Amino acid sequence: MKRNQLIEYNPESINLTKYMFFTGKGGVGKTSLACATAVTLADLQKKVLLISTDPASNLQDVFSTQLNNKGSLISEVPNLTVINLNPEDAAHDYKESIIAPYRGKLPEAMIKNIEEQLSGSCTVEIAAFNEFSEIITSKDKSALYDYIIFDTAPTGHTLRMLELPSAWGNFISNETPSANYVGQLSGMREKQEMYMEAVEKLSDPKLTTLVLVSRPDYTPLQEVSRSSNELWDMNIKNQWMVVNGLLSDGDKNDIISTELYNKQTNALEQLPENLDSLKSFYVPLRSYNLTGIENLRRFFKQDIIPDTQDAGSFDEYKTLKELGQYLSTTNKRVIFTMGKGGVGKTTLAASLALELASKGQKVHLTTTDPADHLKFIIQEENNITVSSINPEAELTAYKNEVIQKAKDAGKNKEEIAYVEEDLRSPCTKEIAVFRAFAEIVRKADTEVVIIDTAPTGHTLLLLDTTQSYHKEVERTQGDILESVRNLLPRLRDKNETEVIIVTLPEATPVLEAERLREDLKRAGIENKWWIVNNSMINTPTQNPLLKARAVSEKKWINEVNRISSGNMVLVPWYNQELKGENLRLLLQEK
Repeated sequence: MKRNQLIEYNPESINLTKYMFFTGKGGVGKTSLACATAVTLADLQKKVLLISTDPASNLQDVFSTQLNNKGSLISEVPNLTVINLNPEDAAHDYKESIIAPYRGKLPEAMIKNIEEQLSGSCTVEIAAFNEFSEIITSKDKSALYDYIIFDTAPTGHTLRMLELPSAWGNFISNETPSANYVGQLSGMREKQEMYMEAVEKLSDPKLTTLVLVSRPDYTPLQEVSRSSNELWDMNIKNQWMVVNGLLSDGDKNDIISTELYNKQTNALEQLPENLDSLKSFYVPLRSYNLTGIENLRRFFKQDIIPDTQDAGSFDEYKTLKELGQYLSTTNKRVIFTMGKGGVGKTTLAASLALELASKGQKVHLTTTDPADHLKFIIQEENNITVSSINPEAELTAYKNEVIQKAKDAGKNKEEIAYVEEDLRSPCTKEIAVFRAFAEIVRKADTEVVIIDTAPTGHTLLLLDTTQSYHKEVERTQGDILESVRNLLPRLRDKNETEVIIVTLPEATPVLEAERLREDLKRAGIENKWWIVNNSMINTPTQNPLLKARAVSEKKWINEVNRISSGNMVLVPWYNQELKGENLRLLLQEK
């Protein structure tokens, strides 16, 4: 696709459907576009409801105000209401709605049993979907608002969320669990009709548009291609693509802007064929971060480049090579790269694998991200093996294992039928994937395991599952593997495990990374090292727009340097695609 085939995105001049979903790879600007679209429409005197269904939502940073899952009016934008669907809050309300009718009627021991059944991370997913469905099918909200806009989670979670109506609907309609079974699905049967209506609205092109957001870079565009195909297979065909952060022209007198312009142009020209048919837009690269109402209002209209003095360089940092030396010297066995989606965790995990392998260590590099970008970045070589967790394959293997063990234990047909029935729950996939994750971590007995984790919300749910997994497996008749029993103690052992937080030198990624660090601390998992990726501050750019972005980075680089007590790696922006042999560029000395 050529640059001139893209239309500039501005909600003021485009016909929009009532329901708008902004989705795409983490970090591409979904939240920015969703928020700016909502503010623009509200300023046109339209009643707008903006909802985040992202476990790692940062809407509160964008609007600089505390939000909740009931709805908050934005005082500076009178026609705008914002809902932040916090998964934990939704799960609490959902669990209480199930348990409340039984309090005082059932023995306390049975109430505790129900609470245990509702302790799994799958309950969080069900609860969030439950609230989402209520919003999209609400006649009151449909009548009250002209537009309902969803800032969705990163692609893997979004597809899972959109898949749930069919998955839960089929399970509810086809199965008749035992009369005494009260658990995660018990609150859903009565709402089957609502879920079916949600599916219909998602699939109706007159009502719903899926906006696939990307940066003008190779990997995010490949992700958009994959997402588009999967959405199409799910009968969600009214799709648009918005390319966010497009540099309008290259400055011939500035090598950095020229390289950035050429890199973006090449990425667009390699656009996968299935995206050519989509209605496609672009948003220009801006010099400012999208926080605050003023910036939201100008986002689609103008860029105000401030007068900037020379940003200088930033010298108080470590290199990726120095971090690799630390990991090798301290003999770390399990290494995580964690952070908001789109900050470069996969690339940096692969580079660290190369560095440790060059020191003679055997390395197993893996990903728990359903999107699995790792295979596009690095191939196996001496001392490095690469893997990913395939949810469908793990699900099949787990179900077969549980059923076979039930048969071997002499269960009768009725008992085996109950086991099979329970295994049809979509929650079973979460259990199967988690088992695979625990088995991979066990490889740290003989080699270094580097884990490219999924975006922040998924990562925290995964870590939370270490504590609730036991209860889930007991319910589905599976065994507790030794690898599962040993997992949480290993993750909490700072002599074995290193959690590296990856961020960008911008407000929202740093603020989210700080929240991640606090959540890890509550889980008993320490963090020492941070990586600030994709920085312009040490590049020689004199382009006014890029220089303004570089100057704005300094505040956030200083903040990360403070938080990490100087254990900060600063990785510069590169014009090359960082995969294959180009990964070694990241391992250069200062």
